[in-house]
Amino acid sequence: MAIKSKEDIEDVFSYHAPSVDQQEALITVRTKAKEFAELLLQYVPESADRSTAFRLLRECVMTANAAIVLEGRH
Repeated sequence: MAIKSKEDIEDVFSYHAPSVDQQEALITVRTKAKEFAELLLQYVPESADRSTAFRLLRECVMTANAAIVLEGRH
């Protein structure tokens, strides 16, 4: 769902405390991303591309976390 109203904006830009189940999902996503980051560090030469890969991985985790706590609403 796209942001279409002030209510959507309020929902997206408000703090959402994760439930116990969501906390487990957040930890799992972050743990797996960390494992992948370690692979990047090991196998990808230091470069602007590697820096971008790390930045995008971080962005991916943050977006996944938002999807988890927003329960896919946006």
